[in-house]
Amino acid sequence: MTKKEKKRTRNIIISAVLTVIAVLLSRIENLHPAVSAAVYLLAYAASGLDVLLKAISGIRNGDVFDENFLMAVATLGAAALGDFREAVSVMLFYQIGELFQSLAVNRSRKNISSLMDIRPDTANLETEEGLVETDPEDVPAGSVIIVRPGEKIPIDGVVLEGSSELNTAALTGESRPRSVSEGDDVISGCINTEAVLRIKTTKEFSDSTVSRILELVENSSLKKARTEAFITRFARYYTPTVCIAALLLAVVPSLIFGSWKQWIHRALSFLVISCPCALLLSIPLAFFGAIGGASRSGILIKGGTDVESLADIGTVVMDKTGTLTNGTFSVSGVYPADGATEDKLIRCAAAAETYSTHPIARVLREYAIGMDLPSDIAEASETAGHGVKVRSSEGVILAGNGKLMNAEGIPYTPTDMSGTIVYVAADGRYLGFIRISDTLKASAAEAVRMLKTQGVKCVMLTGDSENSAAAVASELGISDHRSGLLPEDKVTHVETLITDAAGKSTVAFAGDGINDAPVLMRADVGIAMGALGSDAAIEAADVVLMDDDLTKIPKAMELSRRCMRIVRENIVFALATKAVCMILGAFGAAGMWSAIFADVGVMVLSVLNSTRLLRKTE
Repeated sequence: MTKKEKKRTRNIIISAVLTVIAVLLSRIENLHPAVSAAVYLLAYAASGLDVLLKAISGIRNGDVFDENFLMAVATLGAAALGDFREAVSVMLFYQIGELFQSLAVNRSRKNISSLMDIRPDTANLETEEGLVETDPEDVPAGSVIIVRPGEKIPIDGVVLEGSSELNTAALTGESRPRSVSEGDDVISGCINTEAVLRIKTTKEFSDSTVSRILELVENSSLKKARTEAFITRFARYYTPTVCIAALLLAVVPSLIFGSWKQWIHRALSFLVISCPCALLLSIPLAFFGAIGGASRSGILIKGGTDVESLADIGTVVMDKTGTLTNGTFSVSGVYPADGATEDKLIRCAAAAETYSTHPIARVLREYAIGMDLPSDIAEASETAGHGVKVRSSEGVILAGNGKLMNAEGIPYTPTDMSGTIVYVAADGRYLGFIRISDTLKASAAEAVRMLKTQGVKCVMLTGDSENSAAAVASELGISDHRSGLLPEDKVTHVETLITDAAGKSTVAFAGDGINDAPVLMRADVGIAMGALGSDAAIEAADVVLMDDDLTKIPKAMELSRRCMRIVRENIVFALATKAVCMILGAFGAAGMWSAIFADVGVMVLSVLNSTRLLRKTE
């Protein structure tokens, strides 16, 4: 409990004890009623003094019509009519409800505050005088820091010396450690678990991953959902309206029928019933709980508006490379031509790629490690979009696509296999081809299946060839795909989907957050995949998944739908119950105790309903 909650609990206990004493005193014969009334007054002061002070403060600041004002008027009015027990009871139960909702909010806040533990307190900076412990904010980019086992990495950087395992659970929700060694990029917020790492920082602390994440989570409450904004506007007009209605209920019937005390009592009950606490507390708590629960699983949702949009998704558009696939290429097949050997095909391909900086060239060179490659490579040239040409003891070696073979007049046999195809020729003779392909992420197929189960349409967009796109789409069971797209083509296609779905559902785009920033921003919901350390992803996306687990997309959608169901349940339940009780109260069929249920009881039940979102989301 916080200090404020402990104080409220103490006041509630004191007030409850004094109330019991006052009730017992009121039953003693020949005891003057003023004695029990005085004890009731002390009980009221213990539970209601802070409410009265807040009501007075609100009046001074021009914010008159809030729940404190309603409670103050209702309870003071009841006391003025001599109903001391009801006045104290209303205030006491109101404070119990306030304490309950405070505990519920703090429980929700723990999910987010636990994420704040990723912020490192110090950094071990290498200086000419030796190792100096300093604030991470004082470490400039390009500095060298030391991270010992058990310490958090304070700033993004690259490993200069050492190899270790990093615990990324606080960022990703994933318990599996990540291995790093010399030359690997590391991000702030991870915990070094095994050996000392010497790291060169690549950013300042304010631009590092941990700072960006904390800023994102801390500001999530600023983006209020449409439902939250509606409830706030609703309360602004609702509260003055019910105050005027209560005043009319007290005055008009009294002028017509008399019985001022009876109608004033009904008006006071009407005021207690009308208090909008249930809506004002439970609705934001539901969104807060959804955001907090998601963050615990490594899903960062930027605000309540994004929770609403996630709940309405009807189409999920996914990039292929880096999102559905790992984005790392490898040799998936070697196919020598008639009369050629696999060994010669690989050696010539690797030799041709000796001086190329293309990613495909690196894959071929790594694949040929340990082979006896020609050492007399000369006259190397590379043509963008075609391939490479070199001269060696094997003659003129060509490695590239069909365009290169045609340009050099080499007869070859084209293939319709998916992936990147490298045709190879040496000394005017076609040697065969090597197939290089990307690999699907382990979670891709399951994520697509889960989305389909939820009735969501899956679309794949890629800049790759049609053969490669069709193979991936077929393997994943995605019936709608587009290939050969530029970034602006992806934006155009997503805009078309948004137009088609207007008014019916929202369109989400999941990408790697670096090359897909324009379309991430254009989609109704931009979802950045595996965005650890990606500034573009955190800036452009509405939802950031802190690892490569695609199944977190349908999980985030399901959590958001649960949140919206609970919000709708709370709104309908609170308004319906209050409407019935207000009508009954106006006709005298519901007294102050019914009013207490309609206010505190409805608030407690609504808050309880909202706290269901705090259960484990995975």
